[in-house]
Amino acid sequence: MERMSTLDAEFYFAEHRNVPMHIGSVAVFDGPAPSREDLMRLYDAKLPLVPRYHQLARAVPFQLLRPGWVDDPEFSIRHHVRYVRAHAPGGQAELQAMAAKLFGVPLQRDRPLWEAWLVDGLADGRWAIVSKVHHCMTDGIGGNDLMAQIFDASPDGCLPEASSWTPAPRPSLAAQAAQDLRDAVTSPLHRLAGLPAALRRAGTEDVLDYASGLGQSARLLAEPAADCLNGHIGPRRRWAWTTTDLAELKRIRAALGTSINDVVLAVITGAFRDLLDARRQLADGLVVRSLVPVSVRAPDEADRVTNRVSAVLANLPVGEPDPLRRLDLLHRQMDGLKQTHQAVSAEILTEVANLAAPMWLALGTRAAFSIPQPLVQTVTTNVPGPRIPLYVLGRRLTALHPYVPIGDSVRISVAILSYVNTVSFGVTADYDSAPDLDVFVAAIRHALADLATTAGWRSATG
Repeated sequence: MERMSTLDAEFYFAEHRNVPMHIGSVAVFDGPAPSREDLMRLYDAKLPLVPRYHQLARAVPFQLLRPGWVDDPEFSIRHHVRYVRAHAPGGQAELQAMAAKLFGVPLQRDRPLWEAWLVDGLADGRWAIVSKVHHCMTDGIGGNDLMAQIFDASPDGCLPEASSWTPAPRPSLAAQAAQDLRDAVTSPLHRLAGLPAALRRAGTEDVLDYASGLGQSARLLAEPAADCLNGHIGPRRRWAWTTTDLAELKRIRAALGTSINDVVLAVITGAFRDLLDARRQLADGLVVRSLVPVSVRAPDEADRVTNRVSAVLANLPVGEPDPLRRLDLLHRQMDGLKQTHQAVSAEILTEVANLAAPMWLALGTRAAFSIPQPLVQTVTTNVPGPRIPLYVLGRRLTALHPYVPIGDSVRISVAILSYVNTVSFGVTADYDSAPDLDVFVAAIRHALADLATTAGWRSATG
């Protein structure tokens, strides 16, 4: 049995009724919609390419070991490829509401942890796939992901032949107990042996740079944060998106001399500033502290089926009224985090956590996610998507919108995903505490417009 990594197990343990820990997307296609039977056949044919999607997460009593993966002997594609019809008239608002409802429901743990919903009845003859996959299975960046497999680069894709799959036989209770006992003895030794390799990957210079950057991290934590954005969350979700041209972001980046990621963070900063202002909770010097996931997946790990992601903390300077000044502050801050290798070193800390007993890992993860704290107000994740048009069963993918979960006390999170020449900002929010999500989404567009105007002025005078 393959055991989950430390980070995969943390995502697994963090989930509870109000905090479903799946990531996802909404893929919109030109019509006509395929039948559910055809879509099931397509998924079923691709599953052998991603064996994890046939497997159950098996927890060990008392968390004596990390959960492991076993083949589901009762696997049925009908449990995972589902059908729903959008409410009339099937526009953007109806699709967002439908997706928010689906995203708010946890995946069933007695089945492989993924679902794909065919959404029919959209306006203009379109249809969509709402995809959900538990974060303990993938970070959304690795190539070994089911959604990545069902897409074609050509409109000539045809319905594949049905595949055959036979689950591996389950071991007897005695054999399983013996394996668990063996793993309980050997796993700590393997983790301890792997720690020097992790430290070697970081390198002495990286560790020293990380240590020198701790002062910057301490200063970031000392700045007054908008903890009014933290609080209890319920089981329901709001979810919406807005889009922009990738060329516009590149133009802003080139004119203002920063990175696209800096521009994206500046846009989110402007949106939170407008939201706090609308709520009469904006103050000078205030920041919104964001967790910013960073991929640490090496080029030769594209097909590794596990999470290969770290994270840094960034202070979004919402108290600064000047959009250009906000961008400059973010650029300097992110540059400092890169130079001191904070993301790489956070990964090493995860490797050190490998030494913790799974029981303490489970308890610590649940405590960290359940105790209200103002350390982080949001999550902002930016993932580059496919740059060429894609197709499913000959239908062209016209839009791709990302979903990222929210955690206990974090009421709004933002995912950014590019597709061909479009960038989508997908915003997830707690239903009860963020009835003004439309204000935030509109503010994203306003912040983009402000930066574009500044970039145009800079280009004209520069």
